[in-house]
Amino acid sequence: MRAKTILALLFLVSIGVAATVVLRSLPQNSEAAPEAAAREEILVATMPLAAGTLLRAPDVTWQMIGRAAERGEIVRPSATVREAQSKADEEARSEVYGAALREAVSMGDPIRRGGIVKPGDRDFLQIVLSPGARAIAIPVATGGASTGLLNPGDRVDVILTQKFSDSATPLTHRSVSETVVENLRVLVIDATDAKTAAGNTFGRTVTLEVMPGQAEKINVATELGKLSLTLRGRSGTDSTTAAPRPGLGKESGVKPTWAGDVSPALGGAVPEKVIPAARPSVEIIRGTKGTESVNTH
Repeated sequence: MRAKTILALLFLVSIGVAATVVLRSLPQNSEAAPEAAAREEILVATMPLAAGTLLRAPDVTWQMIGRAAERGEIVRPSATVREAQSKADEEARSEVYGAALREAVSMGDPIRRGGIVKPGDRDFLQIVLSPGARAIAIPVATGGASTGLLNPGDRVDVILTQKFSDSATPLTHRSVSETVVENLRVLVIDATDAKTAAGNTFGRTVTLEVMPGQAEKINVATELGKLSLTLRGRSGTDSTTAAPRPGLGKESGVKPTWAGDVSPALGGAVPEKVIPAARPSVEIIRGTKGTESVNTH
C-alpha cells in the first residue's frame, strides 16, 4: 500500500514537472514566431506596372515583411539555403521573368503566382497583346541580339539581309541589308534553336508583337533572305525615328545598305572592260591609180 502511494506521488510530481516545462516554452514560441515572420522576404514590384507587362529583373525585388507570407506570394529562400546554393536567390526571382501581369500592380505590391501568366499558358497572348496588335513568330539567324542578349519585353528592329547570285549584277550590289520594321516588342523567345525543313539549325524563333500590315511585311521578308534582330534602348526611340504608339512598332524609313557601302574595295575588285583604241589610217598614193587607206598596226 505504501509502495502504491509513493508511486502515485512520483507520477503526480512528473506530471507537474512536464506541465511546468510546457508552460515555460509557450511564451518563447510566441515570441519566436513574430521574429521569424519579420525576417521573411517576398517578391514585390519596384514600380507601378500595367496589366500585360512582361516582367524583367528591374521590375521586381525582395522586400522584408512583418508577417507570415500569404498563399501565392513568392518567398525568398532562407539565408541558410542561399549560402548552400549560390543560385537559389536568382532562381527564385527568375520564376517570374517573361511572365505577364494579369492586372496592374502598384510599387511595393506583392507579385503573386496567381497574378501572372507565363508563355505557353493558354491565355498568355490574349493578356500580353496590346489592343489591335497581333503576334508573329519568326526565325532569327544566330548572331547579333539573337544569341542570348534578348529578353521578353525588350524592343528590337527587324533586319533583312539578301544575297544575289546573278553574275550580271555588279559585285557592289550582290549583298544588301535593310531594316524592315522598327521598335517591336519581344513576347517570347524559344529556349532551343529552331530548324529548317531540311533539318539545318538556323537560329531561334522569336515571337514579336506587330500590327497586321507589319506581319505581312515580315512574312515577305522571310521569303527573301535572312532575318536578324537588333536590340533597342529602353526608351524605344532615337534621333532618326519618331516615337511609336505604346506597344507597337513602326515601319522603317532607313535606306538599305549595299555591299559597296560597307566595302568600297569591292568597286576595285571588278576588272574594267578594255576598249580598243582607235587606230589612225595612212593614205597611200600610187602614181595615178588613186589612194588607199590602210590601218596601222
